[in-house]
Amino acid sequence: MVTMLLSQAEERKGWQRLKPDSKKKYRIKILALPFDVRIKKQVFSVLENIPAEWKKIDILINNAGLAAGRDFFEDASLDDWETMIDTNVKGLIYVSRAVLPFMIKQEKGHIINIGSIAGKEVYEKGNIYCATKFAVDAISKAMRIDLLKHFIKVTAVHPGAAQTEFSMIRFKGDKEQARKVYEGYTPLTAENIADIIYYCASLPPHVCINELVVSPLAQANSFYLHRAPSRNE
Repeated sequence: MVTMLLSQAEERKGWQRLKPDSKKKYRIKILALPFDVRIKKQVFSVLENIPAEWKKIDILINNAGLAAGRDFFEDASLDDWETMIDTNVKGLIYVSRAVLPFMIKQEKGHIINIGSIAGKEVYEKGNIYCATKFAVDAISKAMRIDLLKHFIKVTAVHPGAAQTEFSMIRFKGDKEQARKVYEGYTPLTAENIADIIYYCASLPPHVCINELVVSPLAQANSFYLHRAPSRNE
């Protein structure tokens, strides 16, 4: 069985279409739980009241996250900062705490936190987004230590430039600005990251990958990126 924990944004994108397609293609049961990870009461209310047959949760992937704006510190929007902190940090904490009792009870589980290469080095105009991803890195390390006694794995995956809706959200629907982010090189795709997560989750019970930093070939870290103007592989 697969339990899908969706953010409010993902609900708006139409999880209703995903559910029947996945059930037919993979022959699996799906319980879709659309809720806003930023709202603590909502998170705990939904997860504490899921049907008993779904409480055997083996894997939690904390993927809800976003960047909002890219401005110098003194010019940035406080609303953007709060949205990133509430989603990237608080959302991860709330969902993890709500799910952990199920994993602790069965003395096994695997939490996979999606961080960012921006959680390794700060770049210009990254300020609070980078701070939230540094927090994901630190929280993942803390989880890894504290949950050892419960036999729960913790993996942090830190992607570099990946061509998803990320830049469209960051630049608030500006398609041209979002497109320029990926010019001159071949970025990662969502499928690349999904394959990596699948590998981490498929290892033997005694093997845990603590963290992975993944980037396209053209990217060295959060601010060194080689672009070839005539090249889009």
